[in-house]
Amino acid sequence: WEMSKKRASQAGPGAPMHAVDVSKLVPSGPLPPLPMPFRVPLDPRGELYLAWNISYANQEIYMELRVADLKQGVLLGMSDQGELTNADLVVLWNTGTRSYFGDAWSDAEGRVSLDSQQDYELIQAKQKPDGYYLLFKRPFSTCDPKDYLIEEGTVHIIYGFLDGPLSTLGQLNLSRIHTGVQRVLMLRPDTPPPALPPDVQTLEVRAPNVVIPSQETTYWCFIQMLPDNMPKNHIIMYESVITPGNEAIVHHIEVFQCSPDVQTVPQYSGSCDDKMKPSKLNFCRHVLAAWAMGAEGFYYPSDAGLPMGGPGSSRYLRLEVHYHNPLLISGRQDSSGIRLHYTPSLRRYDAAIMELGLVYTPIMAAPPKQRAFHLSGYCTSKCTQTALPPGGIYIFASQLHTHLAGRGVRTVLVRGGEEREVVQEDQHFSAHYQGDVLITKCTYNTEDRSKPTVGGFGIMEEMCVNYVHYYPQTMLELCKTHVDMAHLQKFFSAMNRFHGSDPCVCGEVGVTEQYSQVRWDPFAVQVLNSLYNTAPISMHCNQSDARAFPVSPSQTRSPVKPGGPDPTSMCSCPGGLGRPAAASGLLHPGQSALPL
Repeated sequence: WEMSKKRASQAGPGAPMHAVDVSKLVPSGPLPPLPMPFRVPLDPRGELYLAWNISYANQEIYMELRVADLKQGVLLGMSDQGELTNADLVVLWNTGTRSYFGDAWSDAEGRVSLDSQQDYELIQAKQKPDGYYLLFKRPFSTCDPKDYLIEEGTVHIIYGFLDGPLSTLGQLNLSRIHTGVQRVLMLRPDTPPPALPPDVQTLEVRAPNVVIPSQETTYWCFIQMLPDNMPKNHIIMYESVITPGNEAIVHHIEVFQCSPDVQTVPQYSGSCDDKMKPSKLNFCRHVLAAWAMGAEGFYYPSDAGLPMGGPGSSRYLRLEVHYHNPLLISGRQDSSGIRLHYTPSLRRYDAAIMELGLVYTPIMAAPPKQRAFHLSGYCTSKCTQTALPPGGIYIFASQLHTHLAGRGVRTVLVRGGEEREVVQEDQHFSAHYQGDVLITKCTYNTEDRSKPTVGGFGIMEEMCVNYVHYYPQTMLELCKTHVDMAHLQKFFSAMNRFHGSDPCVCGEVGVTEQYSQVRWDPFAVQVLNSLYNTAPISMHCNQSDARAFPVSPSQTRSPVKPGGPDPTSMCSCPGGLGRPAAASGLLHPGQSALPL
């Protein structure tokens, strides 16, 4: 939709050139309803919310920013990796007498200037009971060198709160105000979801009345039982259920089914890291659902569903909720979880989820002060030959995950020693993976860190994960690696000798401590990178009960020839992203697509 309005570009003497005087923004008529199907909290307290919609027809994105308690002003922006410098910004600021809205940018020092080309168009500014709302739009591509190109993939959203009036916008420096970064997928497919069948039922897996601990990272576990004598059903869709007000703290959620070999699992609601938790929780590893902040509902294809219930299936489910509480908020209650939509009308194929990437271990690490450091996890041919059927499997979706230092994740298929990218845009990409290698490569930026970033569950530690959704179901639950520990110890010893340090205590202290003792000069970084790319790897080729398939845990890697250039999208067009001609313009409530 389009609307006309009076735009106060020059609001009289002293008004900033190009900016909009918010008090003089007068719509020519009532605003038609505009759905905002995508939304994400920006700050840990949940004071700032961003909602948006996409018009592929007009190559525009509509954004609605809600500020719970607007004081002197607010800013929103985008940059390549979440930097405050050289960022594309839109700012609402107060001069002491008037409020202005404008397209701006920051320089290499974080100083802010109003852009001479105003590409953010303010549509509405309004105070409502739950906060101050700004509705505006901008094109995907503006042809302005100071603007960010909105394209597929992760967008790093910058936000900031202004704490005082500004006589001119040039007084603002981003390094002197409270700012933060949130990562979102701005552009989503405009494919409507499939209709759910009339016999669909729902099951909510939620931990009741959890008091979120006042610590930065918590993994909370809860055991829930399926109904007695539940027959086999197919999960055909799932979505998150987040307690209102906790959207900024609930980082990700997983639901696991316990092994049928375990007859009973004790009731439990507590920290997953508690040493006193029931040991049987360790046998609950079969993934039923996985969600991370910002994700939409997940729909299975029409010919497949994830089995739940029936003979030979455990009644016990383990919910795992990751709370990220950097402000150490205390006393906050939560009952978040996952809502499963399932049907007794079984589909043609049983689907499954396979976990690819790196084992959660400090054995893998990214050195400090690195702009782009790469780590790769392997699902080797020996594992796929043993665990996958001769006819292969069909991958229809994947969910990529890292923590804060992650800048990119890419899973490639290697067949016959040659690299070939997995085409995730095709929701039913066919590949006979038996005997193939799947390599998941993660890229990390640690420029702002003084110590190595090791693998692990903490938010300041790192992960490299791809949850691959596929059919037909197999027993393979996890196919991940880490570098061989014996060769890593040789690296620590060599660095110790090279730098002439004190006698090496390699093996006497933990691997995290050994990483921290390395003098991280360019030579050490280069040697570690070479080790990761050439040393033998330790293979984890596991079933859902954590039992390993009969493959050698220590393996070498065959050389891989790089693939050709990435294929260009068949629907790309100059100046922005294309979409099929039959697709609709704006997205409407309930529309989403498989989170590929």
